[in-house]
Amino acid sequence: MTPKGDKGKEGDSSFAKKKSRRPKYSRFSQQELPACKPILSPGWVVSIFITIGIVFIPIGFAALFASERVVELQFQYDQDCVPAKYKDNAVAYIQSNATDKTCTRKMPAVTSKMKSPIYVYYQIDHYFQNHRRYVKSRSDDQLRSVAKENSTSDCAPERFAKNGQPIVPCGLVAWSLFNDTYKFSVKNKTIAVSKKDITWKSDREKKFSSSVYPKNFQSGGLIGGAKLNSSIPLSQQEDLIVWMRTAAMPSFRKLYGRIEVDLDAHDEITIELQNNYNTYSFKGSKSVILSTASWIGGKNDLMGIAYLTIGGMCLFLAICFILMYVLKPRPLGDTSYLSWNRNASGGRLNF
Repeated sequence: MTPKGDKGKEGDSSFAKKKSRRPKYSRFSQQELPACKPILSPGWVVSIFITIGIVFIPIGFAALFASERVVELQFQYDQDCVPAKYKDNAVAYIQSNATDKTCTRKMPAVTSKMKSPIYVYYQIDHYFQNHRRYVKSRSDDQLRSVAKENSTSDCAPERFAKNGQPIVPCGLVAWSLFNDTYKFSVKNKTIAVSKKDITWKSDREKKFSSSVYPKNFQSGGLIGGAKLNSSIPLSQQEDLIVWMRTAAMPSFRKLYGRIEVDLDAHDEITIELQNNYNTYSFKGSKSVILSTASWIGGKNDLMGIAYLTIGGMCLFLAICFILMYVLKPRPLGDTSYLSWNRNASGGRLNF
């Protein structure tokens, strides 16, 4: 048997151990830090709404005015550039190697002076680049490193060429590279289109290696889009880099290049294009767009409308709260308006 004195000592020691396990006292662990607990009184609520309205409405007007100053020309050519005898079978026209894909047309006249740089975009509609199987058909490891050239496990069905060697870059995203080309002229004078620095710097330096070169590209069993120069590294293949940043929506624009000269009002632009890309199989459409830019980017009324809408709603709510506070004032902190007090007294809350 253990003496009573020993039990007492054991009990004291176990208590001391338990006590030692307790966290050290601090204001943080005891949730005693100072905290801000604002009380949203009617005055504060009205002031917040008025401030938001005063700030947002001028921003909305500025964004709308900036968007209105953007000059944009759009020309849809997918149906216009199909020969008359192929009107009922555009797919056969675009898939045939014997048909001439050259198409020369006049774009709409310039409505007002377009100052350089003028951005050239191609727009495709009803093209689902965000499809899960399409987006996954690529190898980012292969694009970044020479040592990962054989990393093609996610690139089916464009993994290997006919000779059994891996395709670089592999996958459906690269394989479907846009291959229509554009040449512009005004008054029989050719306008140069620059393709330098049309991509994100981070993409050129981080995602696409300067030591990886296209190999066996478009040598698989399927007929794809554009071809790549095998002597140029992927970091300098800017058309490819632009294309491989896949779009989230079925209608999208991608940057084709820049025009570094001004265009005057009423100038008529002649465009000579190669209508190579097959959008006819899935009933899509193609357009070429010339656009200037402002401090908010291209032409976009949505941003200005959103700011005006939110600012206007805030001012409207502020006015409503002011009228309610003046016409039907309610004492702040009056407990008689609590639901259990109203039910007990049979009272009714007036809004």
